[in-house]
Amino acid sequence: MQSTDNIQDSQITHEHQTISETIRVLKHSLPLSNILASILEKVFSVITQAEFGVVMIWDQSSGLFRPWASYGCDPVVIKRIGLRAGESITGKVYEEGMPILLNSRQEIECAMENIRSGNCFILDRALGHEYKPACTIAAPISVVAQKFGVLILHSFIEGHQFDQADIPFVQSMADLMAIAIEYSRQVAKADIIHQTHEAEQLRSEMMAALSHELRMPLTTIKGYSTLLLMDEVHWENTQINEYLHLIDEECDNMQSMIKTILDSSLIDVNQLSIESQPLHLENITRQVANEIQRQTSNHQLIVDLSPSLPMVAADSRWIKQVFRNILDNAVKYSPNGGLIVIHGEVRKDDVVISIADQGIGISPEDLIPIFEKYFRVRNTSTRNIPGTGLGLPISRAIVEVHGGRIWADSKLGQGTTVFFSLPILNIKTKPPTPLNKQNEIDFDLYGNEEGMK
Repeated sequence: MQSTDNIQDSQITHEHQTISETIRVLKHSLPLSNILASILEKVFSVITQAEFGVVMIWDQSSGLFRPWASYGCDPVVIKRIGLRAGESITGKVYEEGMPILLNSRQEIECAMENIRSGNCFILDRALGHEYKPACTIAAPISVVAQKFGVLILHSFIEGHQFDQADIPFVQSMADLMAIAIEYSRQVAKADIIHQTHEAEQLRSEMMAALSHELRMPLTTIKGYSTLLLMDEVHWENTQINEYLHLIDEECDNMQSMIKTILDSSLIDVNQLSIESQPLHLENITRQVANEIQRQTSNHQLIVDLSPSLPMVAADSRWIKQVFRNILDNAVKYSPNGGLIVIHGEVRKDDVVISIADQGIGISPEDLIPIFEKYFRVRNTSTRNIPGTGLGLPISRAIVEVHGGRIWADSKLGQGTTVFFSLPILNIKTKPPTPLNKQNEIDFDLYGNEEGMK
């Protein structure tokens, strides 16, 4: 016979494998209901005593919890159920935000005392027998401060009991459901924005970019953090540090991508507002160059700008973003390292900044569309380089609203140089005209709506 320790080790291994498999499921471009159903099915492969499970999601528009996935019942009948706020076990777990384990009919009946008779009738019909659970596990489906719903598991066999050790696994699977839902909500909101302001083709391109770029960091962050938070596993310090560094890197990637998407959205809805002031380009160039230099040890950034460079009329916040976007590309597209040189040249009416790298270069046919939204050079050298295709288009919009222009020159295998110009400040220079008449930026990428869409 297997010892208790061996059985526990085998169970933990099975749980880890199931979580890893579930993380892979999140990478597939499937409808949300299909993803939730797949995750729920994997829960039952580990919690073998469970006979019935349902994913109840709060629907703000109807003010009810609705089933989005179920197991062990008639899937058509169960969809008719609708639980009010605070109703039954679902309502209580949702409000309290904590998982619960109930291993007696008396405890369960007490927790379900306010369930409406109509819902009991639907549950009886969906199950094919009287709805009287013998034991229950329920876990909230939430991410950060956003609540989505509750995952509930039941067994109806007298004498069956769930184990306290099952709770972390069930909660982890509920957390992965929350990631899938949050991702789906963000895609849906981005979809609404682009249906309003962009053509259908542009909307499709954005969905593809977001799907590819946002899913991977979210999946990695949640996967590794879930593993680290499992009490049953004692990780070595080296393994913990490795996972934490991976999480930290992906958080930085997410922060950068969200900032890029927000900037793009501001431009899409004509909310890019600038406050021009006399600006020394040499100062902010060195600030951004030092910032980027701290992020790479394979590249050497050289700032070749004279302190006597004429001032320009510009908004330092947005010009810094132009430098960041171009320098970020220079680093990413020169994977073998090398020099990145920032040079300034004075012409009659403007200052031209050039940023040159020693990277993989761009073919002539790709030079013009690189400033179009979502365009990315696709070849064997760039396949694994992350990005949304928004950095250069955002830079173009910023430079043009300042009265300048942006362009590029490149040779395959020899590197790329991106140029942009800004008008020289003089007493006759008119401040750049913003894309709108507002003085404030008032835009929320995530919106203010609550509940599932």
